[in-house]
Amino acid sequence: MKVVYVDNNATTKVAEEVVAEMLPYFTQSYGNPSSMHTFGGHVAKNIEDSREKVAEFLGAIPSEIVFTSCGTESDNAAIMGTLECYPEKRHIITSRVEHPAVLTLCKNLQKRGYKITLLPVDNKGKLDLNLLRESITEDTAIVSIMYANNETGVVFPIDEIANIVKSRGVVFHTDAVQAIGKLNIDMKKSNIDFLSLSGHKLHAPKGIGVIYIRRGTKFRPFLKGGHQENGRRGGTENVPYVVGLGKAFELAKEYLKEEQSRIKTLRDRLENSLLRAIPNVKINGDIENRLPNTTSLGFEFVEGEAILLMLDRLGICASSGSACTSGSLEPSHVLRAMGVPFTYAHGSIRFSLSHYNTDEDIDYIIKHMPEVITRLREISPFTQYSRMAE
Repeated sequence: MKVVYVDNNATTKVAEEVVAEMLPYFTQSYGNPSSMHTFGGHVAKNIEDSREKVAEFLGAIPSEIVFTSCGTESDNAAIMGTLECYPEKRHIITSRVEHPAVLTLCKNLQKRGYKITLLPVDNKGKLDLNLLRESITEDTAIVSIMYANNETGVVFPIDEIANIVKSRGVVFHTDAVQAIGKLNIDMKKSNIDFLSLSGHKLHAPKGIGVIYIRRGTKFRPFLKGGHQENGRRGGTENVPYVVGLGKAFELAKEYLKEEQSRIKTLRDRLENSLLRAIPNVKINGDIENRLPNTTSLGFEFVEGEAILLMLDRLGICASSGSACTSGSLEPSHVLRAMGVPFTYAHGSIRFSLSHYNTDEDIDYIIKHMPEVITRLREISPFTQYSRMAE
């Protein structure tokens, strides 16, 4: 069966170049980088080489890069590490459309007595920056706002947000998991204190991430243990994955312009074709400020899960939202926060592309999607109810 993979915001294919770079560190250069001997020291040098590659891509200093296991750990480390530094402050600001890595942590902190402000978004998924300004108090320890939404692709004005937060003397963190490799990011020109990213969204393997910690920012380790990562993250380094991540960043630098041009063109062609061919379809989110690879489409009077099942039979791999919240029949918290009508939210599908996608992939989806929606609407209880209401 033909497989068309358009679920890259959930995870990406590990690039063959990344795999080739990693392999020697499993069976040949397998030394512990903390060892005193040359065999281990050689491996430590490779870790630092990868750190420099990540830093160069982000416009950062290598010492500001700390390797973690994933984006969730990085998010938790930024927030918890800040709270430990400012124990007298008990207020956190975030948004209603954050990834569960941030929202679930904040819910747990709320049970421990912290005050959590969840900023709303409008029907395009945009924040009210004046409300952000008004929400910051003397008790605010950290503001955490994602760079780009994983479901709709909506991009927030992060540099402007960072400036607002820093003008009030508050720490700012952004979950940039979906933005890295798709948008131009230069930490030299930003007031961001903490930035999180995850390798498996960037054609590196699952199980490797990064937290950027701006030089001079107060931070206490989330994982306490040995001296690794300059005392900022205990645990023996995951050398093959760190090396693979370095290679993935090299490739990301090479493919960045393609992401912003060719892939965006593919996304737009897919989107426009489906809007023309299928009635009662709407785009979820701000179409002017979003990731170049992502579209979230709401198909009225049909269930998203049913769409995905039928697409799966055709070999098309898409998503109804965040992979971390799948399995629920309820519309995603992101679409609910945006006030998307239930009949559209319930039938929303996310297509997210990568540079591995081709024109043939898009043609295949355009060919089959209309017939999938037509068949499902014929048997949908939503459609039956709509006809009765008429």
